[in-house]
Amino acid sequence: MLFRNELKLVIESAKRTGAMKKPIIRQKISKAWSGLKIMRMNALRMLGDGKEPKLGREAYISKLYWASWHRDLGELAMEVMGEEADRVMPDGELNRLQKLFLFSRADTIYAGTNQIQRNIIAERALGLPRD
Repeated sequence: MLFRNELKLVIESAKRTGAMKKPIIRQKISKAWSGLKIMRMNALRMLGDGKEPKLGREAYISKLYWASWHRDLGELAMEVMGEEADRVMPDGELNRLQKLFLFSRADTIYAGTNQIQRNIIAERALGLPRD
């Protein structure tokens, strides 16, 4: 829900700032929307049939995928905001899209960096030898 709401904010901002008129922005928004759907389908696949709980390969890619997707959404948020992205409120507060950009950077670090996640996928999901 959080990611869906953030994507909605990005789309609203793109419409408001006129960025939606740019084909590259529309393409990036479409990619973000598709990525969100992929995350949902992967989550449903992880749940499986509910009979036998086990951690499948799809679970290993989950954190790596959503962290990268969320970071990219934060970058898109700044792109659609244009010059607005550089402005801070008079009280020093950031708007929701600025916060999205800054906080989504941490997604690729906490709970294991993306590089560590790739190593886990290689070793546990693909059975490759350790570094």
